[in-house]
Amino acid sequence: MPYILFEVPLCLCRWIDGFSPYVKLYIRGKLKLTKAEQGELLRHTVDTVGKVGQPGEQIQKVISVGMLSEGWDAKTVTHIMGLRAFSSQLLCEQVVGRGLRRTSYELNPETGLFDPEYVNIFGVPFTFLPHEGGQDGPPPPPTPKTAVEPDPTKAQYAIRWPNVVRIDRVFQPALKLDWARVRPLELDAAQIAQVAELAPVLEGKPDVTRINRIELERLAREFRTQRIIFETARNVFDQMKHTWQGSREVLLAQLVKIVEQFIATNRINISPPLFYQDDLRRRLIITLNMSRVVQHVWEAIRQENTERLTPVFDRDHPIRATGDMRTWYTGKPCERTRKSHINVCVYDSTWEASDAFVLDDSDSVAAWVKNDHLAFEILYVYRGVVRKYRPDFLIRMKNGDMLVLETKGQDNEQDKVKRLYLDEWTQAVNAHRGFGKWHAAVVRNPGEIRDVLMRHGTS
Repeated sequence: MPYILFEVPLCLCRWIDGFSPYVKLYIRGKLKLTKAEQGELLRHTVDTVGKVGQPGEQIQKVISVGMLSEGWDAKTVTHIMGLRAFSSQLLCEQVVGRGLRRTSYELNPETGLFDPEYVNIFGVPFTFLPHEGGQDGPPPPPTPKTAVEPDPTKAQYAIRWPNVVRIDRVFQPALKLDWARVRPLELDAAQIAQVAELAPVLEGKPDVTRINRIELERLAREFRTQRIIFETARNVFDQMKHTWQGSREVLLAQLVKIVEQFIATNRINISPPLFYQDDLRRRLIITLNMSRVVQHVWEAIRQENTERLTPVFDRDHPIRATGDMRTWYTGKPCERTRKSHINVCVYDSTWEASDAFVLDDSDSVAAWVKNDHLAFEILYVYRGVVRKYRPDFLIRMKNGDMLVLETKGQDNEQDKVKRLYLDEWTQAVNAHRGFGKWHAAVVRNPGEIRDVLMRHGTS
């Protein structure tokens, strides 16, 4: 049902035509109401929303002012009516923005573009864009074309997987790093902003006449090398302390020593060389890339000092399966599948279409599914933020092994972090010994998938 948003409080005298005859007679009988009378009429109208013959008969939904200005989101808004005074143009923009959520992101196959969608706005003095509308109202959203859902006749191709929410690590009591095995951290000074210009904001716009210039080198003077070491060690400590079984003071002391050695060695490469030679600028680049330094040290420690991996499963849904997927709809290209529990495979690229054909045709594959709306996710940390990684395919081989397959042409730094966490996931699940044997693989060229399937199908 489409929603009509009302901002309250309101002055009903200015909007007589939109209400029931009962309300019209009430207002016309006394054109000027006191604030108490207006409030009483408003309460009576809200109390009778949707009731035939009552003041609120024509109103379907009433939503408070806070809902329109504090991050509330709905994609089915078709009308917005402002029934109060607006004190600033910024508030008008916020209210109008509530109607600018698209209801559909499916491309029109004929034009290759999104179909137009409209919102009717009344009583909001928003003058930046012309009002667009017609007598017939906004067009309905495009009808989805294909239902994507599990096929009950292909239950033999169902795939199950453990729903891992996190992986606990048991670390060695004495941390150590082989610096020859730790890959260098590459930092490019040319890609880092070193000057900032700040200006006060008035009515939602920066006042460019009052810009203050800040040299970020002041930050480097404040962050001495010892402070950088302690800040980095503290951030790594925050990620390790939950699973550390020994003294936390001992852990922090070991981390400080490791970070100190890391920054002092040649494991940080800064380009151009000018920044590497000048101590002040070197500290500046390291300070501005603190999250990358922390991530780098944390990964090195995890790789070399883990004794055991323990997967922790979701308490309510410890095991997920293809049959749990809810029906969803798409207008993207798709094709019927033979060895997948899901009725169709939706193609996001010609590469995926080629891989799907090989998976259906390969003698090494017993069942497969594209990881789309399946909730198979691997949590990973990148630059201090927890993110979700969704590999492309889940495959059950003829020999019973499971394969997590990703298609990727060229890796960036974030992709490499994803791979590390995927390898950690497979190691933890295999160590559990309750879900069979799992493998992870990456296909970097469209024709490489056959070799990957053959290699894992005979292992």
